[in-house]
Amino acid sequence: QTIIIDDAHAAENYIASLWSLHIEKHNSDHKALHTALCNLLKPYIRISDFQRLSGESHSLFDATWVDKLPTPTFLEIADEFRNIIDSYADNSNIKHEWKMLRDGIHACHLYISSKDILLRPIIPPTWTHAPFDNATQRIFMSATLGAGGDLERLTGRKNIHRLPVPEGWDKQGIGRRFFVFPSLSLKDTDIPTLRNDMMEKAGRSVMLVPSERQKNEITENIDSDEFQIFSAEQIERSKKPFIQAEKAVAVIANRYDGIDFPGDDCRVLFIDGLPRATNSQENFLMTKMGANVLFSERLQTRVLQAIGRCTRSLQDYSAVILSGEHLPDYLLDNKKRSYFHPELQAELEFGIEQSKRRTAMEMLENLGIFLENGEEWEEANDEILQLRANAEQAEFPVVSELQSAVNKEIDYQKALLSNDFIGALSSAESVLAKLTSPELKGYRALWCYLAGSACWLLFKEGSTTHESRAREYFKQAKKATSDIAWLSKLAIFTAEPKQFDQEDFLLDKQIEHIESVLADLGTLHMKKFDAQEKMILEGLADADTFENAHKSLGTMLGFEAGKEESEGSPDPWWIIEDLCFVFEDHADAQTDSSLATKKARQTASHPNWIKENLPINDDMKILPVLVSPVSKASSGAIPHLGGFYYWELNEFVKWAENALAVIRQIRKSFNEPGDLVWRAEAKSALIQATIDVASIKSFVEDNSAKKYLLT
Repeated sequence: QTIIIDDAHAAENYIASLWSLHIEKHNSDHKALHTALCNLLKPYIRISDFQRLSGESHSLFDATWVDKLPTPTFLEIADEFRNIIDSYADNSNIKHEWKMLRDGIHACHLYISSKDILLRPIIPPTWTHAPFDNATQRIFMSATLGAGGDLERLTGRKNIHRLPVPEGWDKQGIGRRFFVFPSLSLKDTDIPTLRNDMMEKAGRSVMLVPSERQKNEITENIDSDEFQIFSAEQIERSKKPFIQAEKAVAVIANRYDGIDFPGDDCRVLFIDGLPRATNSQENFLMTKMGANVLFSERLQTRVLQAIGRCTRSLQDYSAVILSGEHLPDYLLDNKKRSYFHPELQAELEFGIEQSKRRTAMEMLENLGIFLENGEEWEEANDEILQLRANAEQAEFPVVSELQSAVNKEIDYQKALLSNDFIGALSSAESVLAKLTSPELKGYRALWCYLAGSACWLLFKEGSTTHESRAREYFKQAKKATSDIAWLSKLAIFTAEPKQFDQEDFLLDKQIEHIESVLADLGTLHMKKFDAQEKMILEGLADADTFENAHKSLGTMLGFEAGKEESEGSPDPWWIIEDLCFVFEDHADAQTDSSLATKKARQTASHPNWIKENLPINDDMKILPVLVSPVSKASSGAIPHLGGFYYWELNEFVKWAENALAVIRQIRKSFNEPGDLVWRAEAKSALIQATIDVASIKSFVEDNSAKKYLLT
């Protein structure tokens, strides 16, 4: 009669898994099914996306790519999709999930990524599972239960009553943590050595990593003759061997909850990265729909779960050494820290200051002072207490609107599964009435789309009057925010499909890609960005390194840039959706020389090479461009000048220098992918500097080789 859910915010994937058909590309049991579904989806997605989905692409943007098949498109192939799954499900590990979803796939969403294909409803329908639904009492326990409806969304339950925080705990925390941020002072290559030295000083330590790959890499770097290495499975069977060992390291992959090391079990915790999104739906809503605000509390709770593995009581204390992707950047953000408990704010602020301008030896000495927990540490602890007294915990924005809308969101999902499409539409409209703040425009766009999807289902049932309403809602989804490329795909379903703005769509895709580049380079410090910028600037100044620098410049500007060394191959190409710039770099030419016949013929033939050698759509526009200092063409080259465009070398380099300066400028205000305010500012900056896709295309097309080389 009673269900207890510990670490409730961390339970989202466990709860949703019963209604999540998860087909993994690298799971040998799913390989044939994944291939069959790829073939089904191929006609409905772009060739470049099919390459990512099937694993044939090797681009920087593959790792972060996620997409969703629009509901009208998915409904077209729903029967065929169902038949394919039927033929595999009985003899696979997805049969239980498929039984829960099979008759309700119209109420689900199909997400695709470079890792998996995911079918699931937007809210897990826990009311359809009798043991969960019929319980007399459900108790949810979490470090933060929040007030934005997030707990209701991830559990599919309405009206969860929250017990108030006990008096005095608005300032008092649990245990003491000493945070160390090695990357604030050290090079990335120096951090593994420091980590090993800290493991030596600690005796026993725990290492949390986001993937099996990273677990294997770190395990290989630990001296197994000196340290006993434990996995999560071994710890779950019994912690006793770990606790009894004098020198031991538990390396645990993709587990940030449920395994605790209180007291003397362990005093040093390493965390190397933390996944921002734990499934493709979250990733899509964050990065493609700009709905980051929806997951603010969920992400915060994951951070709290991770850093709290070794502090489980008032008397506990542990050092937390942070490295890798996302997590250090997240905790160094002043705004994000303001939403934490005052105790944690103070610990983080102290740790950040102690990690600046420090050598590895100084960091190791500070760890020793903390572990001794003597008089020297008492002075530091007094400083943390003073910082705590001055800290105030801020409230996440728009939580009241999100909380007020969540019951209707659950009603929407219930109605869809019950084939009550009128009820689903009514609930979606009620949600939209509550989402009014500018910070929620991405989430409002999503609900315009969901309302349109309900109308489309009514239209498919024979209600012709709802076709126009569906198209109008899809149109409103795009109008809700102009900074989401995915919404442009709905243009074919709107009342005015010819109004699709290709230039705006390409700019949105360019901004999304630049987000991925900046996230990959990190927001913690400028070291990686500076190194990449230096490589490009120095490379463009030298004919021998010009081509590689040219390619890297394209990546930095949000293009899928490539280069191949083979007979007849072009120099770098920059591709974005249905547009390709393919270059011939003639950087070693003399200013007073003439363009040779062979070079002109070669440049004009590059589109043919692209068509023959790259997986592109038939309608891709390919613009061949010669980058050269020459100002005239030989007589034999003249017949070929009409087949390509010209960019004077010095002008190109000046343009590239300005482009990098603009990217550097917009990077200063970049925090994370999916920030719609940043996207709007970045789009404006690119347009003003004429480094947006449309401006580059316009410039190139206005500079035919004939115009400059027939003088």
